[in-house]
Amino acid sequence: MQTKAVILERAETLDLGEVELSEPGKGDLLIRIDHSGISTGTEKLFYTGQMPPFPGMGYPLIPGYEAAGEVIEADRDTGFKPGDYVFVPGANCYGEVRGLFGGAARMLVSQADRVTRIDRGWGAEGALLALAATARHAMAGLNKEMPDLVVGHGVLGRLLARLAIAAGSEPPVVWEIDADRATGAMGYDVVHPDDDTRRDYRSIYDASGNGALLDTLIGRIARGGEVVLAGFYTAPLSFAFPPAFMKEARLRIAAEWTHDDLAATRALVEAGALSLGGLITHRAKAEQAPQAYATAFNDPACLKMILDWSAT
Repeated sequence: MQTKAVILERAETLDLGEVELSEPGKGDLLIRIDHSGISTGTEKLFYTGQMPPFPGMGYPLIPGYEAAGEVIEADRDTGFKPGDYVFVPGANCYGEVRGLFGGAARMLVSQADRVTRIDRGWGAEGALLALAATARHAMAGLNKEMPDLVVGHGVLGRLLARLAIAAGSEPPVVWEIDADRATGAMGYDVVHPDDDTRRDYRSIYDASGNGALLDTLIGRIARGGEVVLAGFYTAPLSFAFPPAFMKEARLRIAAEWTHDDLAATRALVEAGALSLGGLITHRAKAEQAPQAYATAFNDPACLKMILDWSAT
């Protein structure tokens, strides 16, 4: 069985091609993907060749860990059936072509315990579940404070702010330096950091991925405050010790989502407590993948690019 997929042959060389698809086995689902998202974090690092050593790295690879589609075949013991609609956090089912993360394909094979049922009515927004779950994971659990400042008004920053409000917290302030990205707030204020004089934030969540901001953020927390690194950072992080010492600063790294985060986030969306609306700014047909990835990685106006596989 073959399928169309986005293939990253090597750094900065990407196109749509045919790959061999593994036969489904016990516990597997065969899924036809309708929409997949392009990550401007980890996927961009693979594309540019800047990703630090990572398990399973190597080219050629199929990117994509944000995908939604329909179950076509299901092993009878999975609890799924043909016609179910699911979110898929990627797959590794392409023979010698690596699945990092393997969701950018028309057809894929996945273990049933990796996918999450969603409503078909979500449409392309179904591919956003992983990002929303990433935001939820950063702030959910014991001894975690809600953000009162979020740095960066990209998709992750918007989801962090929306989730804080959904949790009943005071709306956080959001920093953004790009005037075009400063729009689209839902119940919170977006300001340029130069216009914010506050230096007593309890919990600052950085969604910018800019490690050079660490000293600035430490200077903005209250004594005993926390800086949460919610982005992905390729360069070694460092900070001046004396200011952090005076503030008794705490640093926390937010890891990737878990399956529980996916389920909890889905419930919030279904209950109407969390909106995924307004986050997708660009769409392209799968056949336009090279141009779509270039736009996603290089156009500041692109919050989230979605590939549409329906005509493939």
